[in-house]
Amino acid sequence: MPRMQIVTDEPCFQNDLGDVIRLFFGEGAADEDGRDILTHTHREENGLWTDTVRLELEGQSQLYTLSAPAVSGTPVEVRRYAKRLAKRTAYQALKQATGRELPWGSLTGIRPSRLFRQQMETGLTAEETERLFRDEFDVSPDRIALVREVLDTQQGMTDGNPDEMDLYVGIPFCTTRCSYCSFSSGVIGDGHLVEPYLTALLSEIEACAALAREHHLLIRTAYIGGGTPTSLSASQLNRLLRFMHESFPDLSEWTVEAGRPDTIDRAKLSVMRQFPVTRISINPQSMNDVTLAAIGRAHSAADCLRAFEEARAAGFEDINMDIITALPGEDLPMFRHTLEVIGDLQPDSLTVHTLAIKHASKLHEIRYEQRTDEMITQMADEGRALAHRLGMRAYYLYRQKYMASNLENVGYARPGKICRYNIDNMEETKGVLALGAGAISKRLMGHDQRILRAPNVSNIETYISRVNEMVQRKADMLKAKPEGEENHDTLG
Repeated sequence: MPRMQIVTDEPCFQNDLGDVIRLFFGEGAADEDGRDILTHTHREENGLWTDTVRLELEGQSQLYTLSAPAVSGTPVEVRRYAKRLAKRTAYQALKQATGRELPWGSLTGIRPSRLFRQQMETGLTAEETERLFRDEFDVSPDRIALVREVLDTQQGMTDGNPDEMDLYVGIPFCTTRCSYCSFSSGVIGDGHLVEPYLTALLSEIEACAALAREHHLLIRTAYIGGGTPTSLSASQLNRLLRFMHESFPDLSEWTVEAGRPDTIDRAKLSVMRQFPVTRISINPQSMNDVTLAAIGRAHSAADCLRAFEEARAAGFEDINMDIITALPGEDLPMFRHTLEVIGDLQPDSLTVHTLAIKHASKLHEIRYEQRTDEMITQMADEGRALAHRLGMRAYYLYRQKYMASNLENVGYARPGKICRYNIDNMEETKGVLALGAGAISKRLMGHDQRILRAPNVSNIETYISRVNEMVQRKADMLKAKPEGEENHDTLG
């Protein structure tokens, strides 16, 4: 893999140029000590911007130049368009040098659907925005169609309301740690931290319910994630759900990320049915036992079938399932087996993830042989085809760094089974009160919807000892005035 130095006369674009290099060569490719070199220059003359990228790659030298009319406006707007030209130039140079066609072209952001919507809000038509995505960003036609499907499904669901926020509650415990996981969660072990954690969490829930009342906030949706919330015992889960229901009694949507099938039993399903939990997620990731063992899942495909059937029998009418493409050792026939089993179960929604190798994951530490771009793309496309056969439509998508073949994660749902929390979160159309270790609260600020963040500490023991400080961070966030706020991105 090439390791490329970046030399640019616009140092503020150093990281952005590095993101483009990583699209082609993966993590670690942008390296200040690398043998290969990407040299970028930006010039303005007679109302025209001209960017040039010279590649010194594997002993070969190539030059690529792009020009565009100079943009005037606020410093933020000028920088945004100048950055876009720099990235496009680097992308086209690397595309020419490698011969690789990337599905999302030069886009490195995590929310393509939001970018599409923003372009239309500037006055472009959908067709003009499609041309922008195709001609300027080099996005493939099938990915443009996916964005359009998401936006069509989201119609009427992305209007912002400054008085409405979502609720997130994190349970940072799992029975085992998956090899691809980078979340701030821990293996539950002997469980000695669970009761102290719950005590702290209930304290934060109580305090934040009071904050919501003080600021006249409407809390309509809630999501309990992790980790694995059902790693709690039935009595602990009952304690949490009861307290949440008493603190936030008007939830119209309430998801519990049950996640691991080995943590789901009739007792816990019964507990969730006692409260207005409207949606649960049972996540096999794969229906191949050899894959499950390889990625550190402490369950079998049979456990997934049992958990799903028990959830249906308990009366759950909104069940999501997650699967992942490009898992270690999986080929196309194995992935198709997973799709076949999922199709027989007929969940109400399906999330098709593409594997991302993140810094904090075990897969990052070992040699991982990734499948070909063509195979991974075919897996994602066949997952989409299954969702369509089940009567689902894509309703949100997002991308991550270090994602196999530069693809995406997509949530599909049947009509009436869309998770509003997921749309709010992925499109950032509503703020969120996020409670628990590692949770990040967000508030939309002003007409331009800048985001003020209040993060909780990730370490479980530190969270327990400093929970009052976490509450104060959210109190400060809610007190902040939109007027005159500049570049507020984090608190604490």
